[in-house]
Amino acid sequence: MAPHADETPRAPSATTAMDHANDVQTGRNEPKHDDYIQWKTLPPGGPLNRWSHALTREHDFPGAQAMLYAAGVPNEDMMKNAPQVGIATVWWEGNACNTHLLELGRVVKRAVEKENMLAWQFNTVGVSDAITMGGEGMRYSLQTREVIADSIETVTCAQHHDANISIPGCDKNMPGVIMAAARHNRPFLMIYGGTIKKGHSDLLGEDINISTCYEAAGAYAYNRLQSKCQTATPSEVMTELERKACPGAGACGGMYTANTMATAIEAMGLTLPGSSSHPAESPEKMRECERAATAIRTCMERDIRPRDLMSRAAFENALVLTMVLGGSTNGILHFLAMASSADVPLTLDDVQRTSNRTPYLADLAPSGKHYMEDLCKVGGTPSVLKMLIAAGLIDGSIPTVTGKTLAENVASWPALDPGQKIIRPLSNPIKKSGHLRVLYGNFAPGGAVAKITGKEGLSFTGRARVFDKEVQLNDALTRGAIRRDEGNQVLIVRYEGPKGGPGMPEQLKASAAIMGAGLTNVALVTDGRYSGASHGFIVGHVVPEAAMGGPIALVRDGDVITIDAVTNRIDIVSVVDADQDVEQELERRRREWTPPKMRPMRGVLGKYARLVGDASHGAVTDLGGSAW
Repeated sequence: MAPHADETPRAPSATTAMDHANDVQTGRNEPKHDDYIQWKTLPPGGPLNRWSHALTREHDFPGAQAMLYAAGVPNEDMMKNAPQVGIATVWWEGNACNTHLLELGRVVKRAVEKENMLAWQFNTVGVSDAITMGGEGMRYSLQTREVIADSIETVTCAQHHDANISIPGCDKNMPGVIMAAARHNRPFLMIYGGTIKKGHSDLLGEDINISTCYEAAGAYAYNRLQSKCQTATPSEVMTELERKACPGAGACGGMYTANTMATAIEAMGLTLPGSSSHPAESPEKMRECERAATAIRTCMERDIRPRDLMSRAAFENALVLTMVLGGSTNGILHFLAMASSADVPLTLDDVQRTSNRTPYLADLAPSGKHYMEDLCKVGGTPSVLKMLIAAGLIDGSIPTVTGKTLAENVASWPALDPGQKIIRPLSNPIKKSGHLRVLYGNFAPGGAVAKITGKEGLSFTGRARVFDKEVQLNDALTRGAIRRDEGNQVLIVRYEGPKGGPGMPEQLKASAAIMGAGLTNVALVTDGRYSGASHGFIVGHVVPEAAMGGPIALVRDGDVITIDAVTNRIDIVSVVDADQDVEQELERRRREWTPPKMRPMRGVLGKYARLVGDASHGAVTDLGGSAW
């Protein structure tokens, strides 16, 4: 068998954009030798069936060839010479984000076959955050990122696929497919399933989306939900929101986690231009699926692989665009996980440095007025990238799946419409630095991530009110037990981290209810996560988490907490009913603390809790190390 591609010179056609990704001194970013199976491949510059060749040459694996003929290989020439492309859709019917992905995969499959390649469509699992939000089902959400990565790695490698096109639609889908790509490291591109259309409420007289439902629930509980129509009851308003918030297929329409990840991954060069802003049900999305076949052939011919594109510069682009667009706190968790899979050094301190130098420009939901559908109409993500490349905030020289640089990809796209109101000029930002802040202090020695746009102020001090599970806070909000007349409160939801949850559930039900109830005297802090639709004065990803004995486990009702997004601190500044200082009292409480029993003990969540790392390192399950 011929030596691995990386032991031979690249074909001349691979040299323009790809030179940026390769260091002649150290070579390519290949998976470490002992981390994965070492696959025998044909060298680059020749046949494209570099991995599948091992199964289809001569008569080495006659059973494999028999099964492939049964699956649809049409003739011996295709068996021996055609590359095999896996098309991984995160498809299932029970979620608007994912319900259309099988059809997108069929379009891709037909296009790949027109390129005289074999196309095999397969799918992996998803969980709807919106459907599971606030319930026990939400504990399964984050771990699907790992299941998705595991599934695509499994099929791609076991079946000796020569390339992969992944089609995700919902929050954890995007980082899951990128983590898989870093593991199998075969020619790859991602097609985002696309954003949903806006809904509209006649009773409220405004555009609505999924987040409207959660905020309205808070207003409903606190008797603040009113219709423009005097005859409509609050219950009738809720019914209309539930019926009209999601008018079709596609991911949640604001700059929530799905759109955060899609735009960031486009800024990394891992999608075709415009993928993150083409709506799910648009003709542009279908055309993108058709163009993917030509692009994946380019990646195969030029030996462009995911780890070539997942460079430090690419991750910095992702961080910059997330800060500019007002993206989700979940993005930080996923960037750390994706970088870990690609062996790219990325830390919370890198996140903070990027936030310090990057302005927040986008008037997008949840804290703004507009949606991804609106951004698409004024130029979409490519036009935003074009502006940021010209300003020197985005590195346009990084290579991409097209074989061109990012700057070349967007050069022909129009500049942002000068009359548009969605993306502010650099001279007039919403906030001069990023809205995502990394906090440290005696409350979170290992770090925490805050989403503070500045609209709620930049600091907050209040007395702690502690809830040991999210359901306890949700119940209190439903009863109207959190009141404005009780002074500043820091609501703490703990034992909801990666291990303690288990699964690090999102707190959108609580954070949205707080906004809908108008509780401006409240900050919310958790070792769990937030939906990208969450906004307000919120802090998540507290490390160490409560289940591991972090200070968040030691806080009691009445302790005073200060959160400062200028100094990037979160601290317990005084403790209730104690004569000694804070640190001495925390140490005394630590001696009295006993770890909770892990529940559940078995099943996927039990396995996840045993394997998962902390949020400050991406909450990943495959950090390596000997299994015995």
